[in-house]
Amino acid sequence: MPDTAPRPEPFTPRASPAALEDLRTRLRATRWPDAPDDAGWSLGTDLAYLRELVAYWADGFDWPAQEAALARLPRYRVPLGGLGIHFVHARAAAPTGPVLPLVLCHGWPDSFWRYSKVVPLLTDPGAHGADPADAFDVIVPDMPGYGYSERPSGPPLDSIAVAGLWAELMDVLGYARFGAAGGDIGSHVSRYLGLDHPGRVVAVHRTDGGLPVFTGDPADLTPEERAWLEGGAAWGAAEGAYAAMHRTKPQTPAFGLTDSPAGLAAWIVEKLRSWSDCGGDIERSFTKDEILTNVTLYWLTETIGSSMRMYRANGAIPPAQHARRVEVPSGFSLFPGDIVLPPRAWLDRTANTVRVTEPARGGHFAPFEEPELYAEELREFFRPYRAAG
Repeated sequence: MPDTAPRPEPFTPRASPAALEDLRTRLRATRWPDAPDDAGWSLGTDLAYLRELVAYWADGFDWPAQEAALARLPRYRVPLGGLGIHFVHARAAAPTGPVLPLVLCHGWPDSFWRYSKVVPLLTDPGAHGADPADAFDVIVPDMPGYGYSERPSGPPLDSIAVAGLWAELMDVLGYARFGAAGGDIGSHVSRYLGLDHPGRVVAVHRTDGGLPVFTGDPADLTPEERAWLEGGAAWGAAEGAYAAMHRTKPQTPAFGLTDSPAGLAAWIVEKLRSWSDCGGDIERSFTKDEILTNVTLYWLTETIGSSMRMYRANGAIPPAQHARRVEVPSGFSLFPGDIVLPPRAWLDRTANTVRVTEPARGGHFAPFEEPELYAEELREFFRPYRAAG
C-alpha cells in the first residue's frame, strides 16, 4: 500500500457518563401518547410494550457492558471519500485452506450490529463445529451516516456510491478479490459491487431480491413474478409508510427521533418485530438487551436522520440501474420471516443465480436472529469460489 493511501486506525468508542445520564433523564421524562385499549401492535408500536422497554432502558440496561462486548470485535476507522468510515476487520483464525475475504453489507435500521453474532462463526468455524477450511476474513463496514461512520454533510450517498466505497476499502485492506453479501439496503450494495466490480467480486450472496422495480411489459413476466409485483405493491401500501417518509421528507421525523429516545425506540422496534421471524413476539427473536444495543447505537451516534436520508438517495437511482443483471455467480437464502419473498424466475431474470435455499427459520435480520444458520448458508455458497479469492 503506497504511503499516500488511507491508513486504518484502531477504533474503540466509549460513551461518556454525561451522555448516558442525559439519555436516562430523557427516558424518565417521556411524554406518552394515548392508544385505544385493544390497539396492541395494530396501529404501530404497542404502547404497553414500549413503556416496559423504556423503563428497562432507563434503569436496567447496561450500555457499558454491551459496549465492551462490541469492543471484542476488531474495529477500525479509515478516511474514504472524505468521510471517516468505521468497520470491523476480523481475520480468519487458523485457516487450513484458501481464505476468502468477505464484505458484509448491512441495511436499515441497523449497522455493523446486524453481523455482530456471526463474525466469530465465519472467522473461526472450527471452534463452532464447522470445517476450519471454510474460514473467512470478515469485513463489516458501517455505511456513511450509520453507526460510527461519519455523516455526509452534503447529499446522502446511494447504494451505488457505497458499493464504490466498499471496493475502495477492500483495496486499502489489500484484497484484490473478495465475496460480497448483504440484506435490505445491503442487498443492493452487494448487488452493485457485483455489477460495477465484476473483476474483483467472485460471487454475491443476498437474503432478498429487493423490493420489485420493473418498468417493462408485465406480459413478459411469469405469473409468479406478476403475483410478486402485486404482493410488493400491497405490502408497500400496508407497511411502507416509513419508507415513503424516508424518501420524501426524512428531515421532518428526524427532529423528533433525534430528540426523543422513546420515539426513536418506537420507530425501530416496530420494524424489528414486523420483519423478524418472531410470530408477533419480538423477544422470541431479540432480547431487550439486543434491541436496546441497536437502538442505543443510533441514539449515541445521532444517525437516525442521516440513515433515513439514504432512502431519498436510493429513490433517485435511475430505472436503468435497476434493470441491470448481475453476471457474477449469485446466491440467495430466502428466510421464511422476511418480507416480499421473490420467486426463482425473478432471481434468474436479475442475476446469474446459481443457488437458492429456503432455511427453516429466520427473518429480515437473519444474521442476528439465526447466526448459525446464516453462517452455514455463507459457508456452503462461497465454498466453490474460495480459490478465486
